[in-house]
Amino acid sequence: MKSLTIIGGGLAGVTLGIGLRQRDVPVTIWEAGRYPRRRVCGEFVSGRGQQVLERLGLLDLFQKAGAIQAGMAAFFLGNSSSAPRAVSPPALCLSRLTMDALLAGHFQSGCQGLLRQNARWTGNTSQEGLVWAAGRRAQPIENGWRWFGLKAHARNVRLLADLEMHGQDHSYVGLCRLPGGETNVCGLFRRAAGSDGPSPSWQDALRGPPGSLLHERMAGALFDEGSFCSVAGLPLRPARATGRPECRIGDALTMIPPVTGNGMSMAFEAAGLAIEPLCAYSRAELSWSEARQALARACDNAFAKRLAWAKVLQWLMFCPVFKGRLGRAALNSDCLWRFLFSRTR
Repeated sequence: MKSLTIIGGGLAGVTLGIGLRQRDVPVTIWEAGRYPRRRVCGEFVSGRGQQVLERLGLLDLFQKAGAIQAGMAAFFLGNSSSAPRAVSPPALCLSRLTMDALLAGHFQSGCQGLLRQNARWTGNTSQEGLVWAAGRRAQPIENGWRWFGLKAHARNVRLLADLEMHGQDHSYVGLCRLPGGETNVCGLFRRAAGSDGPSPSWQDALRGPPGSLLHERMAGALFDEGSFCSVAGLPLRPARATGRPECRIGDALTMIPPVTGNGMSMAFEAAGLAIEPLCAYSRAELSWSEARQALARACDNAFAKRLAWAKVLQWLMFCPVFKGRLGRAALNSDCLWRFLFSRTR
């Protein structure tokens, strides 16, 4: 069987490696860093991603590691709030640190895969048999804004729901209940390109502006400073896979706005979609071009509409009009939020 090389040992890359090794495909993963490591993410997996984990026998691995379910979610825009709503099916919550370590360990020991840590790929990114799963496509400025993400774990956070999303004028911060009484606090922030004003500390940024409902939630929060991480140059413009010369999955292909809580799920989904065409290439049933194009079509079919609706939802989060009465009406409209989120999950 032909061997495959995966560049990037994140959720998409290692999950794909596991799926391929389960079918006896020779796989090497190149990872520039080491495990365990911190990543900026919401730290919960929604429904479709859980289906991939279950199909690969990984859902039980996460549950045995202490993953908990998030059954209720609430949204806040300015000082307007929604009533907590049921998440169906419930999301699966586990720290990214634990997820990465579990997947990497299972790939190496359970699947006998070759994982090269602290090894950065320097070859051709479009060569045959190579899958690019290494992070995002950096975009320093997008539509006049610089986008960046901050994340840390905290205790003593007063949550109304298992998952909360708090929108402000130039940011939104998500709160996710984690095992052991911790809360993942993860935010997306924007700053006008060329702005030279002072920046708040990361703690103040994640606490939210004084007087906000987020600040009220975080009033007694105790941050674990060792859990803090950040990322800049986030590209939030949707990208399509068809027509690209490389084989890409996960954030290396496209990112979905974090407001949907769908990023980790899409990483697992993309890995699941990639398994069969890449196995067919390994068995010489498809050429590399045919396998790459089949995967690209599958990703576009699965994600294109979801990304388009997510862009609308992100616009609503930053739209000033939705910080007042209209926002209160929208937050309390079951039909509106059910409609939007059914198209972004």
